[in-house]
Amino acid sequence: MNLKQHTLKGSISFEGHGLHTGKKVKMTVEPADANFGYKFQRVDLDDQPIIPADADLVTDTQRGTTLEKKGVKVCTTEHILAALYGMQVDNALIKIDNEEIPIMDGSAAQFVEQIEKIGLEEQDADREFFEFDENQPFECLEKGVEMLAIPYEDFRITVMVDYNSEVLGTQHASMYEIGEFQKEISPCRTFVFLKELEFLAKQGLIKGGEVDNAIVLVERENVPQEEIDALAKLLGKEDETYKVKGRTLNNIKLKFINEPARHKLLDIIGDLALVGKPIKGHILAARPGHSGNTSFAKIIKNLMKEQAKKGKKFDLDKEPLYNINDIERMLPHRYPFLLVDKIMEITDDGIVGVKNITMNEPQFTGHFPGNPVMPGVLQIEAMAQVGGIFALSKVEDPEYYSTYFMKIDNVKFKQKVIPGDTVVFDLKLLSPMRRGLVNMGGTAYVNGKPVMQAEMLAQVIKDKA
Repeated sequence: MNLKQHTLKGSISFEGHGLHTGKKVKMTVEPADANFGYKFQRVDLDDQPIIPADADLVTDTQRGTTLEKKGVKVCTTEHILAALYGMQVDNALIKIDNEEIPIMDGSAAQFVEQIEKIGLEEQDADREFFEFDENQPFECLEKGVEMLAIPYEDFRITVMVDYNSEVLGTQHASMYEIGEFQKEISPCRTFVFLKELEFLAKQGLIKGGEVDNAIVLVERENVPQEEIDALAKLLGKEDETYKVKGRTLNNIKLKFINEPARHKLLDIIGDLALVGKPIKGHILAARPGHSGNTSFAKIIKNLMKEQAKKGKKFDLDKEPLYNINDIERMLPHRYPFLLVDKIMEITDDGIVGVKNITMNEPQFTGHFPGNPVMPGVLQIEAMAQVGGIFALSKVEDPEYYSTYFMKIDNVKFKQKVIPGDTVVFDLKLLSPMRRGLVNMGGTAYVNGKPVMQAEMLAQVIKDKA
């Protein structure tokens, strides 16, 4: 059945410091209308501008993802976006009173905890997925990044992290489906190598970094305490006690043996949220980073635009599941009111049927002379017959049953249907079948483009012995 969009049941708020700016920030995530997506709002500025979570607005990927619109920035967006995406929140307004998202503990766990606590509200709009038609590779030789998306029925990610580091080694992490995000991925913290800290500090970054919000990996043994103290002073943390114990600063314990790789997976989820739609696909990534993630997100956005131009694809060359003779054994309709020519597929919650429009059909005599147009009511009837076949396919001895309309809702006609067109009806259950009631929603396509859509309620009744 069609999955509905969701938003939060209420607002959730967080206070903390930006990882790189070190500035204190308050963030409130609020519910938003269907089809709103994710948007950030800078409430500290006079006109409170809104910056959409859009891959095309990425302006900086140095140790985090920065979005910018008309000179207004929002920085380090990846963790809150990963939390929303991973918890399957489709629409949210993220208000912040400074330019950087609070780092919290360096993971998405605290965001996820509050999302779960407030709960989700179902919205009256279907969730639209982006699905890959074919394999889509991406490579950045300069950074050693390789990514590949392949068609898959769910959202799956596999990550390989290899920085030629003795302490990190080569790590792998996988998320087989989005339901694993909360427990397996969201608690994983950002990490940095000790040798990078001096460079990052001199670049004006990690001003809000602490051992409480990042894992500092130590690659060398026996690092002099004087060197650690000098780094602390450079970072403005001379009052803190930092010591090298084992292979992490202050002996920070990893939550998972491959926590760094899992955090890279978390970052990919947050950066791919900038695509604008939930994804169905298996994403494989080697040595990923924000630059590669967001570049890949832009490629996916372009694929979405190309798919929209081409329209939805149906394989009409394969052998149909039901031909016209099979359909006549199921439906009582006959000429001139049998309006389904073949059924291409039936699943647990949906059906795809086909109607070929020809000039020989009697309605074109008067609708209209010199301008033949398929009447909208007949398009609805054809769709209803496809839905009827779905319902009858779920009962024994379907020839003893009939389906009757009870209600039609949300009918829209998008373009006219004329002789020569092949109309493909794609229907899905809107709710489980109960007591003979069948509630389906569907779209009719010609050449992959929607021409009509409707929601229908019918009842299946045994009226023959």
